[in-house]
Amino acid sequence: MTCEIIKMEITANPEYVSIIRLTTSGIANKVGFCIDDIEDLKVAISEACTNAIKHSLDDRFTIIYSMIENGLTIEIIDNGKGYDISTVNEPDIDNLKESGMGLFIIESLMDDVIVESQEGKGTSIKMTKYLGVDM
Repeated sequence: MTCEIIKMEITANPEYVSIIRLTTSGIANKVGFCIDDIEDLKVAISEACTNAIKHSLDDRFTIIYSMIENGLTIEIIDNGKGYDISTVNEPDIDNLKESGMGLFIIESLMDDVIVESQEGKGTSIKMTKYLGVDM
């Protein structure tokens, strides 16, 4: 399979996260993921989209699905306030908070995660799940 791309621009509204999850499920099924991996993808994209909705200064964000030969790469891009990535700490598992776990969850479910952010310019989370890779 050559790299097929689907690009979506989404209104930054929490009500649309379920539609994004459904879209992700359909694309992941087309790529050939098992149900457990599809569920991991749905959780990871939910976390990334929730971050984009919560922190975006714009009323929209972009999702790019890239169906690669051996998996799926999903990039979520917002034009939000951005942040200094070096200030993000690992969550304290003994003292869990209601928020602040999103990136930790994404990194634990996906095979590769790249976060790029620039203050005042937004954030990009690029995450890849490979077929047949057990975490």
